[in-house]
Amino acid sequence: MPDLHLKIGFIGAGNMGQAMIGALIASGCCAGSDIFVCDVIKNQTDRLKATYNISVSAENKKLVEICDVIIFAVKPQSIVSVLSDLKENNAFLPVDRKKIFISIAAGIPIKTFESYIYDGKDASRKKRMPILRVMPNTPALVCTGVSGLCANAAAVPEDMAIARKILSAMGKVFECDERDMDAVTAVSGSGPAYCFYLAEAITAAAVELGFSSEDAAAMTTATLKGAVALLESQAATAAELRKKVTSPGGTTEAALRVLDDHQVKQTIIQAVTAAAQRSRELSA
Repeated sequence: MPDLHLKIGFIGAGNMGQAMIGALIASGCCAGSDIFVCDVIKNQTDRLKATYNISVSAENKKLVEICDVIIFAVKPQSIVSVLSDLKENNAFLPVDRKKIFISIAAGIPIKTFESYIYDGKDASRKKRMPILRVMPNTPALVCTGVSGLCANAAAVPEDMAIARKILSAMGKVFECDERDMDAVTAVSGSGPAYCFYLAEAITAAAVELGFSSEDAAAMTTATLKGAVALLESQAATAAELRKKVTSPGGTTEAALRVLDDHQVKQTIIQAVTAAAQRSRELSA
């Protein structure tokens, strides 16, 4: 039996939407018959229907009417157009049951959704339409993602629990205040790119040392995977594990000395801080 007995609708069927749908079904969180999707690209919705036996809605308004949880999984630049169209078609009129709205559109603040969904509604009606914002990252595509989750004042603990269950199907979930979402974006949202950057550099070094590009990439990936697994399995911090593998006068010490001489740690801190600042600028 599925964990959630709610109808969940996805407006948008891009990579992240597809990842969430696959994770929800694979984890047993939802039955395919309880998932609905609407997207302008028909071959994407047709493929999802054939793969997971979900339902395809012909229009966003109908999806909102049918579903208990509506997930906005379109690109940030399309959000205002989607919300405007829904509002003009009276999709946010008072309903006979609670509806939870969740956005995974990067950089779009909750107030943007409130301006469309809550227009003309009193406090009691707003409480029946809580709005949550999520910042996922690309490892969600393989169910090892990290999602930051925040909500507006209309959301109650039960709403947050539903969102956590949905997001947990594709990885870890961290609740935060919306003011912290820029930091979440910088750390976990952009974080995979930092890891890929490191993998690129180590792979390039391995090639320079004589390995084929294929062997270099495989060795680098396996090494990083093993290091993460060790970090997860130990009570020790990353700094403590680094010290354990760094013998005085050894090879690792020689490598780390070069990194310290070039202030790599400080540069990474500056890079993550720059990402947070850019997120603040984009969401202003």
